[in-house]
Amino acid sequence: MPYRLFPAMLVLSLLLSPQRSSAQEPDSVRSVDIQAVTVNSTFSRQEKLGSALSVDIADKAFIRDYFTGNLVQTLANIPGVRSMDIGSGFSKPVIRGMGFNRIAVLENGIKQEGQQWGADHGLEIDAFNAERVVVRKGPSSLMYGSDAMGGTIEITPLPPPAEDLFFGEAVLMGRSVNGTVAASLMLALKRNRWYTRLRYTEQNFGDYRVPTDTIVYLTQKLPVHGNRLKNTAGRERDASLWTEYRRNGYYMNYSVSNAWQKVGFFPGAHGIPDASRLDKDGSRRNIGLPYSTVNHLKATTRQQYSWRSWSASLDLGFQNNRCTEMSEFHTHYGSQPRPAENPDRELFFSLNTLSASARLRYFGSGGWEHTAGADVQYQHNGIGGYSFLLPRYDRLTSGAYWIASWTVSGTLTLSGGLRYDHGRIDISAFRDRYLADYLEAGGYDAQTVARYEWRSYAVDKRFGDLSGGAGLVWNPGRGHLLKVNVGRSFRLPGANELASNGVHHGTFRHEQGDAGLDSERGWQFDAEYGIERGRYSFDVSPFASRYSNYIYLRPTGEWSLLPHAGQVYRYTGAKAVFAGTEVSFAVRLPFGLGYSFAGEYVYTYNLDEDIPLSFSPPPTMRNTVSWTGGRYGVHIEIESLARQDRVARNESPTPGATLFHAGLSADLPLGNTALEVTLRFQNIFDRKYYNHLSFYRHVEIPEPGRNIQLVVKVPFKTR
Repeated sequence: MPYRLFPAMLVLSLLLSPQRSSAQEPDSVRSVDIQAVTVNSTFSRQEKLGSALSVDIADKAFIRDYFTGNLVQTLANIPGVRSMDIGSGFSKPVIRGMGFNRIAVLENGIKQEGQQWGADHGLEIDAFNAERVVVRKGPSSLMYGSDAMGGTIEITPLPPPAEDLFFGEAVLMGRSVNGTVAASLMLALKRNRWYTRLRYTEQNFGDYRVPTDTIVYLTQKLPVHGNRLKNTAGRERDASLWTEYRRNGYYMNYSVSNAWQKVGFFPGAHGIPDASRLDKDGSRRNIGLPYSTVNHLKATTRQQYSWRSWSASLDLGFQNNRCTEMSEFHTHYGSQPRPAENPDRELFFSLNTLSASARLRYFGSGGWEHTAGADVQYQHNGIGGYSFLLPRYDRLTSGAYWIASWTVSGTLTLSGGLRYDHGRIDISAFRDRYLADYLEAGGYDAQTVARYEWRSYAVDKRFGDLSGGAGLVWNPGRGHLLKVNVGRSFRLPGANELASNGVHHGTFRHEQGDAGLDSERGWQFDAEYGIERGRYSFDVSPFASRYSNYIYLRPTGEWSLLPHAGQVYRYTGAKAVFAGTEVSFAVRLPFGLGYSFAGEYVYTYNLDEDIPLSFSPPPTMRNTVSWTGGRYGVHIEIESLARQDRVARNESPTPGATLFHAGLSADLPLGNTALEVTLRFQNIFDRKYYNHLSFYRHVEIPEPGRNIQLVVKVPFKTR
């Protein structure tokens, strides 16, 4: 069991001792002696001023107010960020309509690498361990290379306390919609130049409740007994340890973490619909077939040294992501025998990733700052199981970049940079002899058999691409802030886009790669204007992008010869346009009252097909009224989801909805500490609605019903 690795991880981490200040640059070394509340404010302000991109900070207060136990669903409360869900267990981020391999998620400065190509794979990150999250909306290829074309989500730890002490927190969470019971314990020790932090988290949840008793899938009515979506229960265990050391200009850290999940799939959305599979099983918490298990082991380190006007850093990381999908053995070919070992293991992926990144910064005279860097990453993905979708592959990427910024005056900063990346992907061939026998028995000619029996051809491709950008940040005072950024970004195609060839269960279609695909390329324009003055603030962030080779799944109109596969969907490049904006407004009213508004709109268009792109998020807006007084706080939120009629071919429109949420928070004295209590009410009126981005949307499964969530945090410390 993965949680048994925890003692070994603890010993290993203590031997190696400390981790990284995440992509927060050497400035963190100089801020160690600032009080915690000041650091948060400085960090947020510096992040916004230090980037020409639109930047949002999910700080400790934000995470407390919107915490769900799921990091992506928590961040979905930021304008421009959405959550693509599969039930209540898996979620992936979508920024301005882009997701999957177009969003880079960084924890402690290392890109999280799993099976992010699929909608049914989530992030293996402990949400309780996310103390502060920086969301950069827009092209980030210049700094992070491929897979950051749509933006980045950067999870960064809070700086250690200035004084020596032992401290920590115990957190308990409960959710009514699926019976979640969660607990997380964090222990930390600061002694002289050393700082070590340990966290362990467990979550246990049952089948979640939906406001319907029937769903319709492929014209077949399927029952939802007791309004509970069968087999959507899950377990999660997360453990992490990090330690850091600072002395003069030297800084180092080490981190080891392990995340394990086991989550069931709703049987009615996996494979061929069958009402008999949805009969009651007598338990809301058991996990039967089909289900998925994921284990993500990660070890990282940063070595950094700062002297005078220079700073150099080296980041190293290793990750092992093991994903297994279990489903009762079934074959579409009479000649395929039941496997002798792990007979119900339908799919298995094992991804090993080694990464290294070096960076050199120079703070020159005359307001100049230069950053030069290089990074390299190697991946090996192995496969297994009685089914086939994604081939084995090896992937090697490397890149080098240079970025310069010039502070013209105290109010204006200009920046620009260039980056070149090179990549190679070597994909193994795979012949399905059982499929060949099936087709031959069906009377197909030798040419057709030869075309289908090779489920993956050998592919060995090299890619090279250039990215760059230029921007300005103007902060003329009196609360005004203007940003403008123009950039060219790219993304290397993934193994699934080049060579996948099989039935993707849950999407109920034959997905096929194209080995002839080239890199995804595009030009982007981003701007942001904000003002903070007195009691009010306003921010607007328009953006527009045009891509010459946007890769998407295109229905071919060709009927697949694979049994129960439906139509063939092939990865194809096309000219595409993205545009939209985010708008937010807030005002502090008398008597502790406040009002805020946040809205977002994304427009997508496939110029080759003259239709919108799939998975385009609908316009949304949130109106929130809040009250704070001393130790207490209350807020009421109205969330409006517009109807999404702009859909791709074979994609269903999604009706709109208006949802009501509320929250209460209190800091209650308890001895020499304060008990932090947060109570949230979601979908108060139990409204039936759909998430257009949900994996279950095409099965007509609505989102969870009314939910009451209680989080109790008990912080403690001793000198």
